[in-house]
Amino acid sequence: MNLIRTVQLSRLALCAALATGLGACQSLLPVAHDNTAVSWKSFDEARAAIESIEPFVTTKSKLHEDGFDPTRNAAVTILTYPEIVQRFAAGSALWPDEYEPGIRKCLTSGKACSGYAIATRQVHRDRVGNFWLDSFAFRREVNVTGWSFTAMILFVDDMAVYAVYGGQPNLHEFQVTRNPLGPLQGWGEALRPR
Repeated sequence: MNLIRTVQLSRLALCAALATGLGACQSLLPVAHDNTAVSWKSFDEARAAIESIEPFVTTKSKLHEDGFDPTRNAAVTILTYPEIVQRFAAGSALWPDEYEPGIRKCLTSGKACSGYAIATRQVHRDRVGNFWLDSFAFRREVNVTGWSFTAMILFVDDMAVYAVYGGQPNLHEFQVTRNPLGPLQGWGEALRPR
């Protein structure tokens, strides 16, 4: 009986030692990444790819070679002529002749007009702070960093006629969630009859 008790006390002491040792181990907190699978590693790389497009010179086939192929690039969405018209016509304060030449050419080309919408982001969520407060849901601190990029390319047949980009080159947020009751915080919702 003493041997069993000694083994139990040894296990308890080992668990207590491990728990004490892990108290300051921030590296045990989860890390999350939200990435679109694209070849661009930064906002600047994506911007440079769009800025290299020459309206009325660059072809769709050349863009496919450069990584803008919607069948291979998850960030590229194909836009149809009605979608393009809707983007430029809804709430526009411009007269048709006030649009840039590439937009005008596309809008007057009917079904020959198509486009690509590009949306990509790389966001990293690193949980920081006290391991125990985070583990027991008392206080969770998340450092969010990364970038997001959007662009639109318009085509008439195989020719790129217009390209524009936008986005957020430097995303940095710090999120804090505080639950004074820790793991008990959500019990009221769980016990409520449905």
